[in-house]
Amino acid sequence: MSNSGMNMRGKIIFYEDRNFQGRHYETTSDCADMSSYLNKCHSCRVESGCFMVYDRPNYMGNQYFMKRGEYSDYMSMMGMRECIRSSRMIPMHRGQFRMRIYERENFGGQMHEMMDDCDNIQDRYRMSDCMSCHVMDGHWLMYEQPHYRGRMMYMRPGEYRSFRDMGFGGQRFMSMRRIMDSYY
Repeated sequence: MSNSGMNMRGKIIFYEDRNFQGRHYETTSDCADMSSYLNKCHSCRVESGCFMVYDRPNYMGNQYFMKRGEYSDYMSMMGMRECIRSSRMIPMHRGQFRMRIYERENFGGQMHEMMDDCDNIQDRYRMSDCMSCHVMDGHWLMYEQPHYRGRMMYMRPGEYRSFRDMGFGGQRFMSMRRIMDSYY
């Protein structure tokens, strides 16, 4: 199988009001600005696949991971203060997962290569910070607190030299999880 894995389309339906009411917008791909389709978005239904949703246009702001299921009032469920403004479909990946995490920006300091989930980089690697990474294979979620809690960031294959330059300020990432096709 190829390095990038197998792509299958996900499907998500966004609704203006809670409990799947009001106008709706259905998509199987990324949407950089929901305001083109809906005035607001307060509920959604993920029929297949996984998506990251953002509270600002152009995949900016707080990120939330959504797998198959119904989210009748996700603002309350996930603690969101704002409506969904953009969304990104996460392609299914089959094959190995590989990511290098670095203690400092620009791939400096300690480096550890990961191929599976890590619920606490402090306990496993004795690393107090993760400020950059290189995702070689697969799609990952990085969390600001151990045990997959707190704010999260979606990482696709690529080099991420500085989380601060990406708009994550002083945020550190303390746990990482693979986005597995079992979520589908």
